[in-house]
Amino acid sequence: LSAALVLNLWVGYFPTVQSAWSQLTSGPLPDQTDQATVTAMAASRIRPPHGTVVPVAIPSDGSHFKHRGELVYLPPEWFATTPPPALPTVMMIGGQFNTPADWTRAGNAVKTIDDFAAAHDGKAPVLVFVDSGGAFNNDTECVNGVRGNAADHLTKDVVPFMISTFGVSPHRSNWGVAGWSMGGTCAVDLTVMHPDLFSAFVDVAGDFFPNAGNKAQTIARLFGGNADAWAAFDPTTVISRHGPYRDVAGWFAISSDGPPPRRDLQLAESGAIRLAGRDAAANPGNQTAAAYSLCAIGRSNGIDCAVVPQPGKHDWPFADRVFAASLPWLAGELGTPGIPRSPLPAASAPGAGAPVVVPAEHSKR
Repeated sequence: LSAALVLNLWVGYFPTVQSAWSQLTSGPLPDQTDQATVTAMAASRIRPPHGTVVPVAIPSDGSHFKHRGELVYLPPEWFATTPPPALPTVMMIGGQFNTPADWTRAGNAVKTIDDFAAAHDGKAPVLVFVDSGGAFNNDTECVNGVRGNAADHLTKDVVPFMISTFGVSPHRSNWGVAGWSMGGTCAVDLTVMHPDLFSAFVDVAGDFFPNAGNKAQTIARLFGGNADAWAAFDPTTVISRHGPYRDVAGWFAISSDGPPPRRDLQLAESGAIRLAGRDAAANPGNQTAAAYSLCAIGRSNGIDCAVVPQPGKHDWPFADRVFAASLPWLAGELGTPGIPRSPLPAASAPGAGAPVVVPAEHSKR
């Protein structure tokens, strides 16, 4: 219990007592309904005033990854026609300690997307809240490795399921990924590894590469010592090997408050953060360097990106604010009906010729 309290204090996992109770008792999510009701509503062309959250059981035929139940948010526009319009989709990924519902509870994403839809005549992207870990303390970093084929689950199970079940657009120009902390790392990695599936990402304080410690520890813990497998999921290596990208864009969100204070690092070192085998001090406060470096590398290879500072620390309330700030850009970038495209915030975007600062951990063996 004490470790859980420390973890919550550090990452803002439960912003309110009510959200903690709902999570612990598996209380229903805001606007939650079952798939049969959604099907009946769609057949009757009943356009609800708010979006709907639907629990789903996604088969793992493509990955054989053991995962928990996942969630889908359908905006009011999805119910406008039968069959439903082929809307864009955003894959939502949480942090190292996660459940698929985290973005909806701690991250407030349902209210954010509902408010956005209400301001745009019910139009918004579909969201799918995925399970990247399979268990609360199984830190996969969204890779295929000794902890499971998480990457295959997200790309080979989730994407086809969403297209076949909810009729979302199959085109890569209409798919994006948004994630906080570990999920931010995943958002970049999935997009640069699979530009045939995804065209935009929002990285909220992610790391420089899939991180289960320093480089040597990560190779051992995630890939069983296989350095080539690590390189296949290292964004810098992937981008460099791929060469020029076309029509890929990303929003890197960082805290304008600077590195975490010593008090937060002490909380991290208390033991709660080591529940999943990560060294707490392996990459503390390095998300800013990671964002600027990855954006510079990306821009030199054709990826349109910006580093966007916002006040806050490395916690779920920060992720909540970033998602709200980036959603108009992301929805427009993915071609959401009725949502105009808007440029990335340009003030903090490093130029294509900006120097790339590689964190020391990237080269440590």
